Amino acid sequence: MTPEEFAKFALDRQRLAVLGLLAVGPVDTDGLVAATGQDRREVLEALGVLAVEGLVTKGDAEAWVLQESGLLAVADLLPKAPPPAPRVFFGMTADEGEVLARYTSGNRLTEIPSKRSHRLVVLERLALEFDPGTRYEERQVNGILSLWHPDYAALRRALVDEGFMDRGGGEYWRAGGRVTELG
Repeated sequence: MTPEEFAKFALDRQRLAVLGLLAVGPVDTDGLVAATGQDRREVLEALGVLAVEGLVTKGDAEAWVLQESGLLAVADLLPKAPPPAPRVFFGMTADEGEVLARYTSGNRLTEIPSKRSHRLVVLERLALEFDPGTRYEERQVNGILSLWHPDYAALRRALVDEGFMDRGGGEYWRAGGRVTELG
């Protein structure tokens, strides 16, 4: 069963009721009929589709059992987020790369970490986007950071607050972090 087929199947209220009851625990056919208020034929049709797709089996005492392995198989077919691009890990250690991988998809940050130690790793990486000794206008800083995350203002403030960048006279410049040649 593809994820699309599963979604269409589960969008039917009667089928979803059967699936939901089985998610709680094993239930026999009569119990499903009583609990859902459906007629026996509707319950058996829903169970038939679920059984053919490997999502339920008949267990002990003729009770139907939800097969988590079947649900996991459907989940495995869902599209996966692209892995972080190699450029994301530029200038970072393996441990830092693991932290970055948690917060990136492709070349973008999926979220700004709330945990300070993780946020510092992300900010260390973002600081590498700016050349030491170069002064940037705020709009340039915003442009660079917006390539990483839509809340570029929060990233800009965090870079300044954590000492990776400094500002004055309408300009920003690198004030901390490691220096690595991009290339």
